[in-house]
Amino acid sequence: MGKFTSEELLKMNDKYGAHNYHPLPVVIEKGEGVWVWDVDGKKYMDMLSAYSALNQGHCHPDIVNVAKEQVGKLTLTSRAFHNDKLPLFLKKICEVTGMEMALPMNTGAEAVETAIKAARKWAYTKKGIQKYNGEIIVFENNFHGRTITIVSFSSEKQYKDGFGPFTEGFKLIPYNDINALKEAINENTIGVLMEPIQGEGGIIIPEKGYLKKVKEICKKNNILFILDEIQTGLGRTGKMFAWQWEDAKPDMIILGKALGGGIVPISVVCSSNDILGVFKPGDHGSTFGGNPFACAIALKAIEVIEKYKLPERAARLGEYFMKKLRTLKNPVIKEVRGRGLLIGMELKEPARKFAEELKEEGLLCKETHDFVLRFAPPLVIKEDEIDWAFEKIKKVFEK
Repeated sequence: MGKFTSEELLKMNDKYGAHNYHPLPVVIEKGEGVWVWDVDGKKYMDMLSAYSALNQGHCHPDIVNVAKEQVGKLTLTSRAFHNDKLPLFLKKICEVTGMEMALPMNTGAEAVETAIKAARKWAYTKKGIQKYNGEIIVFENNFHGRTITIVSFSSEKQYKDGFGPFTEGFKLIPYNDINALKEAINENTIGVLMEPIQGEGGIIIPEKGYLKKVKEICKKNNILFILDEIQTGLGRTGKMFAWQWEDAKPDMIILGKALGGGIVPISVVCSSNDILGVFKPGDHGSTFGGNPFACAIALKAIEVIEKYKLPERAARLGEYFMKKLRTLKNPVIKEVRGRGLLIGMELKEPARKFAEELKEEGLLCKETHDFVLRFAPPLVIKEDEIDWAFEKIKKVFEK
């Protein structure tokens, strides 16, 4: 196969690929740390981290070495048999999350579906809600994935347009509104499913104490507090998990993205024996869930986060980056907000054109919710690299 130019590959993609994405017109072929190179040899800084799946950076050598070793040894057994890596992963992820039991899947959306199934079965077998009257409370501007059930409770019209009929059993309420939550709870409430920071929703950070209040309300009403930390977990916000900012430990936590070290999809639901113990053989499963290749990589991915103190780096460098961004004086900038290295710059104009201009300057980021530029580099980024990025951002906004 010969070498193709960016233009040729973009045309090929447009012709043969379904148009369900609107990516920036760049074709990447190599990555290392926070840097990537396109097929024409141009170098860029990655300020998106594949939506936080690359917290450890592109092709982290520790993780790559484990992947190479495992791929030549054993990659898949299915769950019909045991493999030697899954028990080690389950033990480690329970220790890291402070939970008793874990159920591995592949993608984030699969893990969210798993959490919903577990919560429902717990409600009918343990809590005593009448089958199938249970409701899970969810929040406006949520993003938990793209399956039919998950888009059923999205407040984003496009995510639902043309995809009905939808799954019932969800109650949508405003985010960051404790009174709305109190009013939404009734005898059929199973639990609350939420993101501690809404990522796709525009980097929406609730007011201080909100998460802890949600947890207390859940406990008081004997309903489940379920946190989707697929994007916020594993160091991104400056702590291993975003709930640790308020000591609001959930009953169930959902992880994915960076768990696979940017190499392979792996996700997991962690909870108590009481909750995940509702599953019996045959209730739920996945051919690739818990495969030894993904588990070996996930073990090393977690080790890299701990060994190189990536949550602490994210906390320190996130503050440093936001402080610099807030010095920009431009009427188009409405607000800079974030936690750790999950940063949103809300604009008064559509953010897409700024993302396109930054690409020309060698910095890759993406708009979310039309008016927000998301800056979320790999957590291995260095201070001088943030300085470099800031100069590019400054240049574009001074234009």
